[in-house]
Amino acid sequence: MSVYKEFLILKRDIGGVIILFVMPLVLIITVTLIQDTTFKKVNDVKIPILLVDNDNGKVSQLVSENLQKSEAFAIVTQIDNQKITEAIAKEAVFKGKYQLAIVIPKNLSTDLQTKINQNVDRIVSSFSEPDSTAEANLKVLSQKEVKLYFDPAVQISFKNAVMSAIDKMISQIETQSIYATFQKQLGEDVVTFEQKSFITFKEIVPKINDREIIPNSAQHNVPAWTLFAIFFIVIPLSINIVKEKNQGTFVRLRTNPVSYTIVLAGKTIMYSIICMIQFYMMVAVAVFIFPQIGLPALNIEGNLFLMSLVALFSGFAAIGFGILIGTIAKTQEQSAPFGATATIVLAAIGGVWVPVFAMPKMMQIIAKCSPMNWGLNAFYDVLLRKATLVDIFPEISLLFVFFTLTTTVAIFYDKKKRAV
Repeated sequence: MSVYKEFLILKRDIGGVIILFVMPLVLIITVTLIQDTTFKKVNDVKIPILLVDNDNGKVSQLVSENLQKSEAFAIVTQIDNQKITEAIAKEAVFKGKYQLAIVIPKNLSTDLQTKINQNVDRIVSSFSEPDSTAEANLKVLSQKEVKLYFDPAVQISFKNAVMSAIDKMISQIETQSIYATFQKQLGEDVVTFEQKSFITFKEIVPKINDREIIPNSAQHNVPAWTLFAIFFIVIPLSINIVKEKNQGTFVRLRTNPVSYTIVLAGKTIMYSIICMIQFYMMVAVAVFIFPQIGLPALNIEGNLFLMSLVALFSGFAAIGFGILIGTIAKTQEQSAPFGATATIVLAAIGGVWVPVFAMPKMMQIIAKCSPMNWGLNAFYDVLLRKATLVDIFPEISLLFVFFTLTTTVAIFYDKKKRAV
């Protein structure tokens, strides 16, 4: 009857229940669509960047070709049919019209080749009698700068990635030029330098049945935003508890020969059902709707049971938190804003928005105290690391301990308040 009572309360607000189910679906589709390209090897969306070529030489040509080969950038050399200058590029980027401008300095190719020739000549002449006259007549060259203008609003990670790519590109061009100059000095018939990189990198990914497990946007977003949706039931749950207290319903319930634990058990069962419905709806969207809108489908093959277990215990943690807030709060104006803010904070420090490894050391320690972090790690273990029940047992145990602790505190707080 306690469960049925909770059902009747929810039935009175059909609009709120629909929002509770629909909004997470809209959220997961929207966020996954936005983040999908970051998990693809080849991006469908190219970032336009301005290229100011003051060199017009071999180096600038190679830079332009390599940027186009990356398939991540669209090279722009003219704006309104006008050739871009450094001043125009700077203004366009700083106004936010473009995210990046690359300015290649004058005489970069010729000065680079001259500098390499000088260094090679020094090395070659060291094997013979040094020519002091030739050494004195060497042209003094200043260091060249390839300028990068970034939109002030772009993320630091984007800046670092672009700067690293440009630096690697220039280094490769410089190395190839050095090899070519040595080959020219020694004579092409004498020696041939192999310019292919000797050291390469290979990514090793886990395999199941000889099939690589490649993470995609669905595997990352579905667990994260499912947890976010589950924990948002803190708001309606705490509001309903406050309503019962303010409207006198709670007093009438306490006059019945039923313990407070039974009343809370009814709430727990009813809202656990809601959490699981939310979970299965979001999984269904990820499996059946994602492929229809161009997103990777969520592979739940052999994982649905363990995922359901993680969702159930995550729901318990959210329910315990909601019961605690509803028990302590005196008005809906206290419970609703606090519940919403607390859920967002738990999501932020739990790794839903920003990966925990990218946080400062102090925040990484704090993140381990968030129940959303426990649930998220358990989901990732199941989906990406092919964990077993034994592997996720520590996380689901922590979630259940959190539920037990918050519910116990709520019961003792209620007893103490009524005794006073």
